[in-house]
Amino acid sequence: MKKGEKKWYTSVSNILMIIACIILVPILIINIWIMIQSKTNEDAVPSVFGIKPFLVLSGSMESDIHKGDLILTKIVPEEELDNLKVGEVIAFRDAENTVTTHRIKDIVEKDGNKYFITKGDANSSQDLNLVSLDDVEGIYIARIPGIGSMMDSLSKPTTILIVVLGITVIFVIGYAISNKKIREEERKEFLEFKKLKEEMEVNSKTKKTKSIKAEEDEELLKEEGEKPQAKKKTSTATKRKPTTTPKKKETTATKKSTSTSKKTKSSK
Repeated sequence: MKKGEKKWYTSVSNILMIIACIILVPILIINIWIMIQSKTNEDAVPSVFGIKPFLVLSGSMESDIHKGDLILTKIVPEEELDNLKVGEVIAFRDAENTVTTHRIKDIVEKDGNKYFITKGDANSSQDLNLVSLDDVEGIYIARIPGIGSMMDSLSKPTTILIVVLGITVIFVIGYAISNKKIREEERKEFLEFKKLKEEMEVNSKTKKTKSIKAEEDEELLKEEGEKPQAKKKTSTATKRKPTTTPKKKETTATKKSTSTSKKTKSSK
């Protein structure tokens, strides 16, 4: 496999971890937070940072909002409720205390109070009951297609437990795969380091052998250079002997001639 090329299981593990982190974990946390709020205050609709999520249970607002969608509504402060206009979509509590999301068709006043006439886009008639300002839960801002059904499933304790276990398994598998890859890379690096070390040792031994051989050659050259000098000294000494010997002979001959001359003189 080429260097830098990603293995297939690495990309799959990354995808699984991304899905778990970006989608499932936030949804689970939000859902648990909503459940806690629902238990602490059953009359209030749970919110997250001023946003109230609602699951769409009917198709009364199609084709803009579909059944199974998750819609997000923003809480409207009391001082801004009077600013709501015809055509805006609001979430409100109906006569049965169920939250409904419909469009404002008209605004009327009754007994000095302001009311909204609402209607679903897919319905043929408007809603029977008027919506007061106190009944408004929020104004529609966005929807997440199809995720409402998932949120509804995640609100059940059994599903939450399964999701938590699933996320845990995904993280364990991702960690195991990542750890395996790290071990393989470490092993590869170790083998490369070992090979490099062995090569360095071989090179070091070769250099050492060459150095020893060079020293031995140098010693041999020194020894060979010293031998001729000794021969020269010997030959010089040999040459000097003949020069000294004749001198002695000459001296002897001189002495002899001197004595002969003395004898001749005495005979005379």
